[in-house]
Amino acid sequence: MGVAGPPGPVMDRDEVDRALARLGAEHKAVEDSLLALQDHAGRRLLEGAALTGTTRDRWAATERTITLLWTYFDAYTAALHDAREVRARRRWPGRDELVELTDRLRGESVLVAGGARERSELTERFTLDGLVTRMNELYASSLDVVVTADAVWSALPARIDLLAAELGRTRSLAHSVGVRPGEHPAGDELAEITAELSALRAQVVSDPLAFWTPAEGSSAPGGGRPDTRRYDTAARALEDIRREIEAVLQVRQDSEDRLLRLRDVLSRADRTLAEARAARGEVLAKIAATEVPAVSGPPTALQERLAQAAEYRRHAQWHRLSPLLDSLEREAEDELLRARESLTAVTAPLAVRAELRGRLDAYKAKVARLGAAEDPLLVERYDTARRMLWSAPCDLRVAEQAVLRYQQAAAETLSGPRHDGGSQW
Repeated sequence: MGVAGPPGPVMDRDEVDRALARLGAEHKAVEDSLLALQDHAGRRLLEGAALTGTTRDRWAATERTITLLWTYFDAYTAALHDAREVRARRRWPGRDELVELTDRLRGESVLVAGGARERSELTERFTLDGLVTRMNELYASSLDVVVTADAVWSALPARIDLLAAELGRTRSLAHSVGVRPGEHPAGDELAEITAELSALRAQVVSDPLAFWTPAEGSSAPGGGRPDTRRYDTAARALEDIRREIEAVLQVRQDSEDRLLRLRDVLSRADRTLAEARAARGEVLAKIAATEVPAVSGPPTALQERLAQAAEYRRHAQWHRLSPLLDSLEREAEDELLRARESLTAVTAPLAVRAELRGRLDAYKAKVARLGAAEDPLLVERYDTARRMLWSAPCDLRVAEQAVLRYQQAAAETLSGPRHDGGSQW
């Protein structure tokens, strides 16, 4: 070892002692780390698991690395022991001992047979510091695999189990309201989520490293977080279905009241249409020369669907009743609105006639108040307009012209000299 001479200046006794103390501390640290890795729960799980995919490949390489680590550590231990023995020969080592110690502590004095990872038949040569560096690198990569697998196993399977329990409760509720695979889309989705969670758990257990997202820019072992995207997607889908099931359950609780309200709305729509039909007959009899819109019949299609809804409720088919009630409520309100609009459209001529009658009487009252009630022209035009408005059938266009002529005559009459001291129009 000393043939080529020591690397650099020969160390003195104090430098040797300090180097031995530092290397001894590093030896202890490396040993503690290797023992901790040996006892790590993640490593024990990896050793006993039936691994697949990425984890199987990386763990096989890591096992070889851990074996190599112990080989390096044994070589490091032996080299440090030999250096300590040289130092222990004399309290005050001579130059030959210092040269040898310098070579052992600073030179490539550590030989590891079969340590090369690419060609295991070769021998590697290290300095003690270089060997510590190599062991630290291999330890970090091995620990990364162990810690990462342990982190995924600690996080995902338990969460998947909790979600599976929630899935079981939701499935039970769904079954109670008739939501089953093949009968309702939500039942099919529950079956798909069940299969997904089973597959996801099996994959997480056998290939945890496939569910890991490394942290960007981090070189620390285990830097990153579990990849929960598939779990999150299943959880969101289950939450959507759970809300849908709860809505169906709510239908079961309040379906009777909703059916009663629907019957009431449709009954009001039917009565309103009946009133519109009666009013149309009255309009056709009393108003001439006007277009009167036709009135549709009762909403029989909605009544049939309402009967279907009652049948669903009777047979506890809540998953079918829920969407039917939702659509019936919207359509029933629309039907009531159409009935009211039809009544308004049909009775519009009667409303026009009533407005003309009111206007004529209002003008007559004002004329009388201003003392012109006996004016022959006004009397004649009032009688003409009144006869048209109060006779049947009433021609609204002609009657409106008569009312306008009365208004004009009243305005002309009252624009002249005042009558009986009253004010002008």
